[in-house]
Amino acid sequence: MNNKHIKFIQEAVKEARKSLEEGGIPIGAVLVEAGEIMGRGHNRLIQNDSTILHAEMDCLENAGKLKGSDYGRCILYTTLIPCQMCSGLILLYNIPKVVFGENKTFPGPEEYLKEHGVELINLNLDECKELMVEYINRNPEIWEEEIERVS
Repeated sequence: MNNKHIKFIQEAVKEARKSLEEGGIPIGAVLVEAGEIMGRGHNRLIQNDSTILHAEMDCLENAGKLKGSDYGRCILYTTLIPCQMCSGLILLYNIPKVVFGENKTFPGPEEYLKEHGVELINLNLDECKELMVEYINRNPEIWEEEIERVS
């Protein structure tokens, strides 16, 4: 496995843990261009009583307004396969590659992203799965409510 991917997915895991510490869903993301983190974020649905602040959305918002061409050179690292909404964000900003920690706790629209030319790399990390499974087991009602929203 590429050490470069491990370095950045670990930064996304730090964001996921930050969300968990704040009482939120443990999903984190970082946006990387040319080996530099341009933005980072974590799921803030619970903390901000938000309907849209998924980790990927928070990450891109925190990156600030980049030039359109900059996004085309970025890689989005996220601890969980993006949902439909975040997949739309990826396509809207022409982010060509998404590296994610796992896709077992939530089945995202992988085929849709692939059909639109996005390269996907699943690192299949136990750490990411364990974070989500533990959260889901402790908070089944919150998880089911949030999953119903994006399904």
